[in-house]
Amino acid sequence: MSDLVPPSPEPRLLYCRCAYAQVLPQDVKDGVLRHLCTSGQPFESVADLCEMSARRDPRLATLASSPLKIVACHPRAVKWLFHAAGAPIPDETPIVNLRSLTTEEACKTLT
Repeated sequence: MSDLVPPSPEPRLLYCRCAYAQVLPQDVKDGVLRHLCTSGQPFESVADLCEMSARRDPRLATLASSPLKIVACHPRAVKWLFHAAGAPIPDETPIVNLRSLTTEEACKTLT
């Protein structure tokens, strides 16, 4: 019998474009998206988590059901958006705050 624990799956990367609220700096959003597109790293992009939460989009529950790393805005806001949609995420879910980081700082957290 082995004491090895199977590796946990890599978190799914979720990127929010903040298309409707427009609270993220445009240059940071665009720079991070460019980085993701050229990195070869798999990611899922959504137009706007706020809008998805307001509509209680069932995709949020699907996303919340697997390990996530979220690239969006303030972590507290992101957690409440999922909670309000009936799809809470674990407190330890990593959230990259594009409101407070430069493009370079955000991209370093994604590698």
